[in-house]
Amino acid sequence: MADPRGLVVAITGGARGIGAATAATLAEAGATVAIGDIDGEAAAATAAELPGAIGLPLDVTDAESHQRFLDAVAQRLGAVDVLVANAGVMWVGRFEDEPVTATRRMFAVNVEGVINGMRLATPAMRKRGRGQIVVVASVASRLAPRGEASYAATKHAVLGYCTAVRQELHRSGVDVSVLMPTVVETDLAAGTSSGIVKRLPPRHVADAVLSLVRRPRPELYLPKHVGVSIRFLDLVPARLRGFCQRLLVVDQTSSDPGTREDYQRRSLE
Repeated sequence: MADPRGLVVAITGGARGIGAATAATLAEAGATVAIGDIDGEAAAATAAELPGAIGLPLDVTDAESHQRFLDAVAQRLGAVDVLVANAGVMWVGRFEDEPVTATRRMFAVNVEGVINGMRLATPAMRKRGRGQIVVVASVASRLAPRGEASYAATKHAVLGYCTAVRQELHRSGVDVSVLMPTVVETDLAAGTSSGIVKRLPPRHVADAVLSLVRRPRPELYLPKHVGVSIRFLDLVPARLRGFCQRLLVVDQTSSDPGTREDYQRRSLE
């Protein structure tokens, strides 16, 4: 079990929502936090509220930007012990209505952003013989809600990538953890439905990240009982599984596009 006190933790997409809550939670636990975000000013403002934290501009889709971020963190705070890959975007609606630009943006941020971070952060961790990557994914890594076809595809890709990398890092001292929450109360979820599951406050996700830092595990569902439901669905025959998913998993094709207009314009165009 790792003590977060004294660890250097870099968080992508950390200026708002889950990232900001995670930064606050880890800072309270004694970690030294670096916040990276496409909105550099917002990252700096969030960091200013936390002891010893720094906020820097970061475009996770740009490998050079990601390298500059990691280098700056190492120079100012010390070697990165934990990278929390949190940055993500989501377009919601019928798959045939999804703009090509939105599809490309989701894959760039949600998949390439994670790959860039893991590829650039792990060599130094492996050399030191210790470190951790915590990827904030989604329960959509295992389920595929109607109205989130491309988003679910990106999260499935992230889970597969992390599973393979974890095997490559076996016995290296570097852990890879994937956190899969249900719908969280953030701008990303604006205008969507959480179905029969209550929306999670960002602080609950942040607490789960902290628990993974303290006790690394390959995968963690939030709430935990969701993992039980998914394992049950894995055992159900394919045709019945589709029926169960339609019954249990919310249909996002009926989400309110007006409520999401501002978020999608800022994040996906």
